[in-house]
Amino acid sequence: MAQAAESARAVILTVDDDAGVSRAVARDLRRRYGESYRIVRAESGESALEALRELKLRGDLVAVILADYRMPQMNGIEFLERAMDIHPGARRILLTAYADTSAAIDAINVVDLDHYLLKPWDPPEEKLYPVLDDLLEAWRCSDYRPVPATKVVGHRWSARSSDVREFLARNQVPYRWYSADEPEGQRLLAAAGQDGRRLPLVITPEGTALVEPDVPELASHVGLATTPTADFYDLVVIGGGPAGLGAAVYGASEGLRTVLVERSATGGQAGQSSRIENYLGFPDGVSGAQLTDRARRQAAKFGAEVLTAREVTGLEVSGAARIVRFSDGSAIAAHSVILATGVSYRQLRAPGCAELTSCGVFYGSALTEAPSCKGQDVYIVGGANSAGQAAMYLSKGAKSVTLLVRGADLSASMSHYLIQQINEAPNISVRPRTVVDAAHGEGHLEQLTLRDTETGDTELVDAQWLFVFIGAAPLTDWLDGTVLRDSGGFILAGPDLTPDGRPPADWELDRPPYHLETNVPGVFVAGDARAESAKRVASAVGEGAMAVMLVHRYLEQS
Repeated sequence: MAQAAESARAVILTVDDDAGVSRAVARDLRRRYGESYRIVRAESGESALEALRELKLRGDLVAVILADYRMPQMNGIEFLERAMDIHPGARRILLTAYADTSAAIDAINVVDLDHYLLKPWDPPEEKLYPVLDDLLEAWRCSDYRPVPATKVVGHRWSARSSDVREFLARNQVPYRWYSADEPEGQRLLAAAGQDGRRLPLVITPEGTALVEPDVPELASHVGLATTPTADFYDLVVIGGGPAGLGAAVYGASEGLRTVLVERSATGGQAGQSSRIENYLGFPDGVSGAQLTDRARRQAAKFGAEVLTAREVTGLEVSGAARIVRFSDGSAIAAHSVILATGVSYRQLRAPGCAELTSCGVFYGSALTEAPSCKGQDVYIVGGANSAGQAAMYLSKGAKSVTLLVRGADLSASMSHYLIQQINEAPNISVRPRTVVDAAHGEGHLEQLTLRDTETGDTELVDAQWLFVFIGAAPLTDWLDGTVLRDSGGFILAGPDLTPDGRPPADWELDRPPYHLETNVPGVFVAGDARAESAKRVASAVGEGAMAVMLVHRYLEQS
């Protein structure tokens, strides 16, 4: 039935301290409504409140509450007054004896009572069901619909709250955001027994409350795989950006037992892009999130494992095995490894930026913050494609977007099509030869000091939003002493290892390193972490596929 499907998670709760009466009420409710609603029975006000809190945390809805007036410790009116703080949308009925009708009438004003019923209610077909039918119909027409997604309760300018929202969004985990200052956020905090001093509060669809969860804890509770299913693989791919996802897809599809390890969220920097318009096969463009989601599902389809929130801290060689160590001390091993760790945005070193990170200063697009920028002035630092894509996306809702560029113009590092779009956007302006000298604010960004690098002049501007896209720092420090890198930390491979025609000093094989192979045989690199890479999504995906081809060649000759 449509009504049954619509109300599948909705509850009718009855509470009466008389066990016989409680069973009788529940029996009559199940007879009429049991197929469409869950009937929950309690025998005290406190136990009923506990049940309501659990239902609140799980996202289940309460359609109607029937409470007996004469209960010890907490009478029906006192109970309903507390219950409406947890489930304000539930319709409320007081069961009362004839002698207590005056109290029931008073309760109409105290707890916004919808109806009171006199005991006994027999026959229910005449005295109970018609009343509930009307109240359930009114409830179904209300706005209180189920929310089966993860819930996040936090503060607007809480750095940890912002990080949790970004983690969930980038990992394609549906969630609903509730401010701790708003009524529904306060109700969720109360249901979890929290006072709001420790935020964020994350409530899973099953009703588990996580207070200030770290990334591994959060990942394990929202359905992301964090533990490998085996100790040994054919191929371990480290990094879940375009290169890593490409390698996982091609590795798994070609029969290699493949696991991809990502420390935060698949997609890398490309996954944060609002619109990629020069990727082959997408003439209308594709968002980084969409591309990432498709690639991740494609890798899973072919049987690749994807581990999230696992940080790799070491790489060791043990005979023919390549051992990958994690930050928690555990390890997995494989015949081969592809390093696709990508790069991270460099941090602004201007005073105030570190303290205000995720409180107005963001590295990358932070797309979860875009709705909050509506009608406001936004500043972006950077002159490459990622900065241009963010400017175009944010300009749809922001009052103004200002690109701060250290160079003379955008032509040095931004694609021509993006420069044209920016020039045509009426609310985007470009300030060349301009850097951020300082960020100011109490608890969140309020102002920026900008400096003209040519004249040295400074200007103080009001700003609540600063998005930073500068430079590219490879995430390779953990490879120190194992894999050769250049002075910038980028991984050397193939021809870059043999500039004089001779292999590296510790190379033991008769052949020279393959094109994407590092100084460690069987360990390859793909994407932005490789020295002299193209820093484009298409080339990263191509290198991921090429690396798998070379892995096959390595395994055949081993």
